[in-house]
Amino acid sequence: MEKLSVIIPCYDEEESLSACYRRTREVLNRITCDAEIIYVNDGSRDRTREILDEIAATDAHVKVIHFSRNFGHQPAVSAGIKHCNADWAIIMDADLQDPPELIPDILQCCKEEQANSVYCVRRSRENESWFKRFSSKFFYRMLNRMMSEVKFPLDTGDFRLIDRKIMNEFKQLHEHGKYIRGLVSWIGFRQVPFYYERKARVAGETKYPFRRMLTFASTALLYFSKKPLQMVMGLGFFAVLVGIFLAIWFTLGKIYGFSNAETGWTSLITVITFFGGVQLLTVGVLGQYIGVLFDEIKNRPEYIIDEKRNFADGGTQNRRGKA
Repeated sequence: MEKLSVIIPCYDEEESLSACYRRTREVLNRITCDAEIIYVNDGSRDRTREILDEIAATDAHVKVIHFSRNFGHQPAVSAGIKHCNADWAIIMDADLQDPPELIPDILQCCKEEQANSVYCVRRSRENESWFKRFSSKFFYRMLNRMMSEVKFPLDTGDFRLIDRKIMNEFKQLHEHGKYIRGLVSWIGFRQVPFYYERKARVAGETKYPFRRMLTFASTALLYFSKKPLQMVMGLGFFAVLVGIFLAIWFTLGKIYGFSNAETGWTSLITVITFFGGVQLLTVGVLGQYIGVLFDEIKNRPEYIIDEKRNFADGGTQNRRGKA
């Protein structure tokens, strides 16, 4: 019998977990295939852990993974995929902005299109600020402009369905700074869109403030594009041309008397500032890429599991999650 897993990462979601479980379970009870829910507790500081344990104690089709601390949303999704043994997996958030009621339609779309992945595209975003909507649209379009190897679908998130073929390939990817929606696009196979209206959060606050959004964007850019290096190289070449032009200009000006090079402190300060800025920018971009290499070379685990519930290999054993 075919099997479906719903992977739900959680971080401080005590206010929405009960509604999330109730609505998701009601939907899964109506579909014909065998279905389970995999919750990944990403080191929550509130009562998320206790609530998940209570749910797992009453429902054997609910599996729970507790991290030893907060490792981030992408490692949590990665852990869910690596612990999934179903034919399909649907990734969604616990805040119910991604409605679980769409699961049957997404599954049907996958079967009709004979797709390996169905990525959900937001037609609209309820109760989100204009800045959040603008920055999201700008990010996806900017990222695609910076890509040369693969293009990412616009206005999508991690809400998607992936099949066993994609999950098997995903498990072979060992980088630590995972940008999962980008990796799924990079893997390839047949991927089709599913359009929906994104709802407002049921409760709680967003786990992606501006600072975390910037970190997320930089991870996606550094792991998927070499364009920043090419851009700073182009900027350095431009700076060299400017320097050569100024040197010729001031030399000829001194010979023929049409400039005051010896007293031009303003131009001197401008040139020093310009070249200093180019050098700092170049060093900064190189430093970011070196930092990525440093993280990969350390080869630390992507996450560490403190406890698992309702898994066949032991519900309460500690597990170390390798990337």
